[in-house]
Amino acid sequence: MSTVADRIPDRTSAVRAFNRSYTRTIGLLHEGLLDTSYSLTEARVLFELAQADAVEVADLRRRLELDAGYLSRILARFEADGMLLRRRSDTDGRRQVVTLTDRGREAYRTIDARSADEVRALLDGLTEDAQAELLAAMRVIERVLGDGGSRPPVVIRAPEAGDLGWVVERHGSLYAREYGWDASFEAFVVQIMAEYVETGDDSRRGAWIADVGGQRAGCIFCTPLDATTAQLRLFLVEPSTRGLGIGTRLVDECVRFAHRGGYRRMTLWTYDVLADARRIYQRAGFSLASQTPERRFGQNLVGQRWELDLSP
Repeated sequence: MSTVADRIPDRTSAVRAFNRSYTRTIGLLHEGLLDTSYSLTEARVLFELAQADAVEVADLRRRLELDAGYLSRILARFEADGMLLRRRSDTDGRRQVVTLTDRGREAYRTIDARSADEVRALLDGLTEDAQAELLAAMRVIERVLGDGGSRPPVVIRAPEAGDLGWVVERHGSLYAREYGWDASFEAFVVQIMAEYVETGDDSRRGAWIADVGGQRAGCIFCTPLDATTAQLRLFLVEPSTRGLGIGTRLVDECVRFAHRGGYRRMTLWTYDVLADARRIYQRAGFSLASQTPERRFGQNLVGQRWELDLSP
């Protein structure tokens, strides 16, 4: 039986292999970044300087976590090339402020445009699904290795054009990959979606999409079962964004809607294998009402009915 210590060398090798592949793919091994005379660090310094009219050197050093001497040499080169100006801070004479000249901003615009073109070319070579998978993986890396201070905003919003198709596609793809469910599940989602659209009464039905950094990250639907009972349906959170509290926010939004709509009870049908979702339902106040073994979606499952009392 392997231990964590046994696996560390393999994991280290995997990370190093990824780093080698990634740096080669985006051209970081070339002598100059993006066919310019600037290194990656110099280009990053230019980027930071271009975001403001003037930047204190001490702030720039902290932001980039660069050695003071190394940064000083980069700034000296830029100054010698006529790309920046230095002066003393108006509020603290001990501090130095740097400003890009027109020549410096032109150098930044060149690098920025070439970088955008290179990334567009990289993405154009991928399918839509591959692009979505790539962006999701990048968000995971940022979340795991980041300091937690730059998480993208989470927005819960109403569906827009294209969202309903995304809900069907993501349910079919994710449940096939994570649980081995067959195409009959995707057909079932299509059926639920059709019922939602046919309801047509926005006072009785509701739907919400979670966005993280402008990318779809989850969904949930509320539909009427009868005059007094609402159904929570099609609850999903993308794997790359789990752990951000998105699931709880979606369920809470759905329950609030049912309260406002005058429903007296809320129900949902799920399966025992969906443990993460079940914990969110329990925290929201749902309780297990019944469960039944069944063969569905190509798997042996245990279906579960959960209910929530919405009475005042």
